[in-house]
Amino acid sequence: MDLPFDGAISRYFEQSAPDEIRAAILRADKDDILNPAYPYSERLPRKAYEKDLAQLQIELVKMQTWVKESGARVAVIFEGRDAAGKGGAIRRFRENLNPRGARVVALAKPTEREQSEWYFQRYINHLPAGGEIVFYDRSWYNRGGVEKVFGFCTDSQRAQFFNQVPSFERMLIEDGVQLFKLWLNVGRAEQLRRFLSRERDPLKHWKLSWIDVEGLKKWDAYSSAISETLLQSHTDVAPWTVIRADDKRRARLMAIRSVLSQIDYTHKDLKALGRLDSAICGSPEIWDA
Repeated sequence: MDLPFDGAISRYFEQSAPDEIRAAILRADKDDILNPAYPYSERLPRKAYEKDLAQLQIELVKMQTWVKESGARVAVIFEGRDAAGKGGAIRRFRENLNPRGARVVALAKPTEREQSEWYFQRYINHLPAGGEIVFYDRSWYNRGGVEKVFGFCTDSQRAQFFNQVPSFERMLIEDGVQLFKLWLNVGRAEQLRRFLSRERDPLKHWKLSWIDVEGLKKWDAYSSAISETLLQSHTDVAPWTVIRADDKRRARLMAIRSVLSQIDYTHKDLKALGRLDSAICGSPEIWDA
């Protein structure tokens, strides 16, 4: 089987990955958590996960009914490291929702025209209308992370972004948009394990890009950019919820719970909603670099 990028991910694992990262992957069983700083040593059992997920998806359907009937506008931003599980979390949000009122925005590289526009302009075009939920699979926070790490923006452009983003988000919220910002984080060994899995699975090759491959070499640069982004853009009006996503199952449940817990929708069932786990879901203070 031909591997994407001529097997660059496997080559990185074999030749360039830090010794402790390679060793953690080699000795781990399938359900082991690789990040020693993560508060759980194994993944949440599938049976418990599926039971909680089913209850939460019923709550999501209730929430969407309320959104449609009330004309609410809901925007959920998913950001985080590559392979942190953003797409998988979004799929669990949308799995049983009416797609006509719950759409995903995943924008490609900006066109030449878009590069000449106000930075936020192309994202504004996709904001929710009344009765609609929009999930941003990456967002305007590209400028805080990947654009900085790969030199796709200047320092002055990034400084202007950080200066404008609190006011931009405040305007959205004052106009009635319910904005939720989720940052999914994953440890270095787990990220590499997921990339290796994608490289070996032909059905997941589409998930890999040149940015992913090159980004493996830029862990520290990403860490610095993430820390600065969270510091500069975590506000009382538009706070970040950080979710430690080394266990995808727990991360998906926490992502759904964190959003539902902040919306006062009709027929909300607090028992079905369950509780947030503050060890893996909270403010930027729990972010693990």
